[in-house]
Amino acid sequence: MQRSEALNEADRLMTICNSCRYCEGLCAVFPAMEMRRAFTSGDLNYFANLCHACGACYVDCQFSPPHEFDVRVPSVLARVRHESYADYAWPRALAPLFRRNGLAVSLIAVLSIAAFILGFVAFNDPRALFASRPGPGSFYALMPHNAMALLFGAAFLWAVVAFIKGARAFWNDIGETRSALAAPRPLLRAVRDAASLRYLDGGGVGCYNEDERTKDNRRFYHHLTFWGFMLCFASTSIATLYHYLLHREAPYPLWDLPVVLGTLGGLGIVIGPLGLYAAKRKREPMMMDHDSRGMDIAFLAMLVLTGATGLTLLVLRETSAMGVLLALHLGAVFALFVTLPYGKFVHGLYRFLALVRYARERHTAAPEARSEREARST
Repeated sequence: MQRSEALNEADRLMTICNSCRYCEGLCAVFPAMEMRRAFTSGDLNYFANLCHACGACYVDCQFSPPHEFDVRVPSVLARVRHESYADYAWPRALAPLFRRNGLAVSLIAVLSIAAFILGFVAFNDPRALFASRPGPGSFYALMPHNAMALLFGAAFLWAVVAFIKGARAFWNDIGETRSALAAPRPLLRAVRDAASLRYLDGGGVGCYNEDERTKDNRRFYHHLTFWGFMLCFASTSIATLYHYLLHREAPYPLWDLPVVLGTLGGLGIVIGPLGLYAAKRKREPMMMDHDSRGMDIAFLAMLVLTGATGLTLLVLRETSAMGVLLALHLGAVFALFVTLPYGKFVHGLYRFLALVRYARERHTAAPEARSEREARST
């Protein structure tokens, strides 16, 4: 298959970087690059998803603009990375739709599901739409729990299947086998590196964004976003166990575990994405892929909308506004699920797999490197 322009440019830059090797201590990309003399498309996609866009290589590079070599590793790898989301997406035909119109498609999905729920309520019991019904079970006055579970269970299952298909395509393309993914040492190392955002530190000095001064803002907001999302997922999972095992119906008291976790998670997926958006607006243009800006903003907007509608629903759940707010929140959650496999969210999955491969390669190469050093010393 013919390579894209972005892959050809990434190949050119990696060839230059492999000759220079000045940046080998900054992140995982350059040691991974040094293990090769030529680069397949899978290798370049591997490097791109291994890159955390800390910007250190751009700031430190002696060949970055205005040098005639025009080495801009962060922006080129960002372009390759965003192309890989479409290349590995399942079904692949949906990827261009979200890439070009991500925000519009997401908002249309939100409003469509909200309108469906409101129409469902209006058809069955119009009075329930603006009724104030405090206490357990009030959410299900709008839509029965089983209907709600079926609708959102289907959306979640779709996302899971699409993630698995995409992950398998990426893993195969970078030349790995299923057995490699099961090795415990690389897997645990990747979990630790991913959870700490180890390679977002510019080799230890911090992340570069709008100038040559390092800041940790992006790392902080990334953590808020990720852990906020995980807390929301934990809240939903515990609420499901409450419903089916303990026969307790939502909404729950403010001090109950699903509400506490959901509140903290909601704050995370509002503050984190807003902080990332503010950092993106200030980011040095030469370190960005401007064609992917719409996709990035769509993902951040969907997280903020999901968190904001959930928090507002929490505050006003015992008022007559509860019905409309619940419909909007459920619409946002549904749209987030169905769009996750086609937008920026998948970078977390592919980056984790890239970290697993890097940990495996490094572990495999370590004995060979020691033998080579010992041979030279003798």
